[in-house]
Amino acid sequence: MRAIAERLRTIVHEAAPEAIERVRIGWRLVAFDLPIKRSGAFFAWVGPEPKHVHIGFPKGVLMDDPGRVLQGAGITKYARWLTFVPGDPIDEQLVAELVAEAARVATIPKSVARLGRGDLSLDA
Repeated sequence: MRAIAERLRTIVHEAAPEAIERVRIGWRLVAFDLPIKRSGAFFAWVGPEPKHVHIGFPKGVLMDDPGRVLQGAGITKYARWLTFVPGDPIDEQLVAELVAEAARVATIPKSVARLGRGDLSLDA
């Protein structure tokens, strides 16, 4: 699991170099914030579990997901994620695109965001 988690952390840092990483012990995950608010904007996480590793996005419901690869619909209201188990290939380009999209969504003001839509833009 460690190798998967480390690879996902690296992809997040490459796709969003401005991201600030911090460990959220109570949540048992590594969180990534953008330095755009006083306390940062939480936009992604890597969560290792005993049998798999998630990379997730707290506002995933707002993200463009044309390939419909994100999991979580019907399970959580807002968060979406990908799950990797040992032996799964990591599509690094796809993960990097999702990280960039999550960072974009994190910058959308609440007054503009229309929940449940994956076609948000700052022009809306």
